[in-house]
Amino acid sequence: MTGRMVRLYSVADVDLGVGPTEIRHRDQERIVKVQGRLLGRPLGEVAGDVRKALADLDTPSNVSVDFGGDVEEQGRAFRDLVLLLTLSIALVYMVMAAQFESLVDPFIVMFSVPFGFVGVVWGLLISNTTLSLTSFLALIMLMGIVVNNAIILVDYTNTMRKRGMPLTDAVLISGRRRLRPVLMTTLTTIFGMVPLVMMRSSGSEVWRPMGVAMIGGLTVSTLVTLVLVPTIYTIFENRFRRFEEKKA
Repeated sequence: MTGRMVRLYSVADVDLGVGPTEIRHRDQERIVKVQGRLLGRPLGEVAGDVRKALADLDTPSNVSVDFGGDVEEQGRAFRDLVLLLTLSIALVYMVMAAQFESLVDPFIVMFSVPFGFVGVVWGLLISNTTLSLTSFLALIMLMGIVVNNAIILVDYTNTMRKRGMPLTDAVLISGRRRLRPVLMTTLTTIFGMVPLVMMRSSGSEVWRPMGVAMIGGLTVSTLVTLVLVPTIYTIFENRFRRFEEKKA
């Protein structure tokens, strides 16, 4: 009021203590951020260790722990990729159904897809590589590649049967005659991915999981497709033939 300066100790008690340098809020709640950097370990592995450590902590009931930053973005990205994977499988089936003009033949071809997943898992485990966004992208790409070999076998078998060949003979001949095209398409893709797996330059840790996933998925799916798809085709055709005979 008078404009004169007043010493602080005359109107307040001054004590030294510890307090936050800043107070942050989100959704009208006070938050505290704990940040860190990765060094030589994948994000998913570190996040798993942090979750295990938090599970052992006795946190108060009014305190909640949420992950943000790269962990949150990675979780959101994986959810989007799972949706894309589902859509890709559905689209592949619809395209094959339109081309084959049948709902059964595309279903037979799709039996090769799960073994592509198995090959990806085996490849990642053998090479000690973690599942990342790039390896998941390779998994989506495999949906349009692993079915090619099965399509070649089923389409040629249908062609042989349209020419009047018995079912068993058509399956055996198509397997023998289509073996070379199947191996050619698979090996060209596998060898095209080898540089991604072998490279050790800067940034290779990003693209290497894609090459490992592609090689593992193609190798296992091709070996299984050559045996499984003709077998499934024969079983389905025999059952449909019996069903049509009973219906007649």
